[in-house]
Amino acid sequence: MAEPKQDRAVRTREAILLAAAEVMDEFGFAGASITKIAERAGTTTGAMYFHFKSKEGLAQAVMNAQPETIVPRLESAGLQRLVDITLVWAWRLQVDPLLRAGVRLAVEQGAFGLQDDTSFREWVGIMEGCLNEAREQGELLASVRPSEVAEFVVGACTGSQLHSQLTSGRGDLPERVVRMWRLLLPGVAAPVVVDRISLDPERGRLR
Repeated sequence: MAEPKQDRAVRTREAILLAAAEVMDEFGFAGASITKIAERAGTTTGAMYFHFKSKEGLAQAVMNAQPETIVPRLESAGLQRLVDITLVWAWRLQVDPLLRAGVRLAVEQGAFGLQDDTSFREWVGIMEGCLNEAREQGELLASVRPSEVAEFVVGACTGSQLHSQLTSGRGDLPERVVRMWRLLLPGVAAPVVVDRISLDPERGRLR
């Protein structure tokens, strides 16, 4: 039975997005030609332009796909879920080209004429949701503002991965994330909660 046209279109779009991520991760935006991406995806440039209006649009799609590489792997809730997001992210950055390219493009986008903070704002929203859930569960100190903590964690993770990339090719990023939480948790979580939050970096590796 022939594959339905809509399913085929979805599969083609996913293949193009992954190919673009791989090529942009390897060569950067400037070195990622449409021809290279189409060849990697096993499709035509016409098909690419059917799904994405421009290379810039394709780069934006890669940047904004970051949560899809993390959120489906999570099972925890509240403050532990927030910690797990960062632990899974730290490990997936070493093996997942879609996430790696999304992070690279989000940081380097000014060099190719974009100024789109959508991916950062989406991460802030996801993390703020975890913190709001944590507040409902009585896990947070009364003075904590979820929006402020979420923005801080996104910024801290962005800086940590840049530093880690330079010093170890991101090999030490999980440990850096753990150190961040050891410093941050006492100022965010209720004292009885701090000790029960797992900071085992293997929580990220096994997902």
